[in-house]
Amino acid sequence: MYGSPSSPAIAPRVGACGSRRQWLQRCSSGFGLVALSHLLAQSADAPVNDAADASKHAARRFPSRAKSVILCYMSGGLSHVDSFDPKPLLNQRHGEDMPLKIERTQFNQNGKIFGSPFRFARHGESGLEISSIFPEIAGCADELAVVRSMTTHVNEHAQGNFVMHTGFPFLGHPSAGAWISYGLGSVNENLPTYVVLQSGGAVAPHGGVGLFSNGFLPGEHQASILKADAEPPIANLHPAQDLDAQARRLEFVRNLDTTFAATTGDDPGIEAAIKNYETAFRMQSAIPELVDLRGETEATRRLYGLDDPVPQKAAYARQALLARRLVEQGVRFVELSCLTHGIGAGGAANPWDQHGDLEKGHRAMAHQVDQPIAGLLRDLRNRGLLEETLVIFTGEFGRTPFSQGSNGRDHNPMGFSLWLAGGGIRGGTVYGATDDFGYRAIENPTTIYDLWATVLHQLGIDHEALTFRSGGRDFRLTDVYGHVLPILA
Repeated sequence: MYGSPSSPAIAPRVGACGSRRQWLQRCSSGFGLVALSHLLAQSADAPVNDAADASKHAARRFPSRAKSVILCYMSGGLSHVDSFDPKPLLNQRHGEDMPLKIERTQFNQNGKIFGSPFRFARHGESGLEISSIFPEIAGCADELAVVRSMTTHVNEHAQGNFVMHTGFPFLGHPSAGAWISYGLGSVNENLPTYVVLQSGGAVAPHGGVGLFSNGFLPGEHQASILKADAEPPIANLHPAQDLDAQARRLEFVRNLDTTFAATTGDDPGIEAAIKNYETAFRMQSAIPELVDLRGETEATRRLYGLDDPVPQKAAYARQALLARRLVEQGVRFVELSCLTHGIGAGGAANPWDQHGDLEKGHRAMAHQVDQPIAGLLRDLRNRGLLEETLVIFTGEFGRTPFSQGSNGRDHNPMGFSLWLAGGGIRGGTVYGATDDFGYRAIENPTTIYDLWATVLHQLGIDHEALTFRSGGRDFRLTDVYGHVLPILA
């Protein structure tokens, strides 16, 4: 549900509709309202209905270490050799020709070896090496498991975003968040199981809202986009009528709908619509309370940087704090969205994309996310939530060790870095390696399918068993690939 549905129109007379498909098209809202009329009378502490069917339960084969996932998505392509994969040779040979074969890049305007403008240092008891642009995250070094050998088979933003989110480079497949929602079901019936946070004018990465789609899974598993600093935070959240008026209207519609609904059998489309409307109704009261941060302490606000004078940082901090509040309430999957910084080549959909002026652009982007993400990790740890919350930090690919133009880097899918924390992951560790230039993964090359296989494993799910039949084929998030990474506690 990309937004909460607005108050629907009253359904037409049954006789005014012809076929079942026409009925669904013309008054689909009514079916959801059948369920809503009952919700008005339900108690707030009614038992949660876990929608996972027998096949999904069969996929839960491991003891779960995590209950929720928070994805900090660095759209545009964070440079690994300027963040979590130090390569001293780049600085030693800055300005020289690359001694290795260069594959075709996105723009093919390849220059000389480009040394990192940032200093790396060791942090924590683990001695994990992290760039100076992430001083706060560096303070959490012993929580991080850095994968330095991630690869992808695409080199363009939209395809890269689709692959990272769904495992496929094109529209139409479920996002990882939708798969996790489908596999685990709901903990809190008042909130969606999958939420994408935006603030400060942040937009979806290249690929659009299809990145957050349920694909061929039932509709209740698509993401709800929550604009953390908007009013209302979800479109059409506030009803046009008070609850009493809604109840009378719903009862009228119910009288029209119940007879027809009984004839539809187990139609999954109708079931999904009903569940969406159920959740949307409950969200009318749950979401305003969720986004009201007045009860948070000054210490918490400082921890995240919520009142920082840099507006992009303050906006991202609000997302990070809301992510904690969402997983605290049982939301299964939360994704945070970066904001554009107005410096360098990165745009609103791909703010880490510095084909030029990388030093300024990466410094600005890192300042935006560093304290809020570190604050999130520390807050989760302090509240006893980090062990059951898996935090992922990644973009769609890395960047080249040689320049594009004089001071930017092009896309590099052949070896890049990401990190995981919490959720039973062994912190203070490094897995895999790129070559001395940071160009190609040469030790334990890793795929996005391996990443999601590992995430599902920590959630207690066998990635090979979580499937959904569509078009005559059993699909899964990891397609026909994927191995669980040995970075577990």
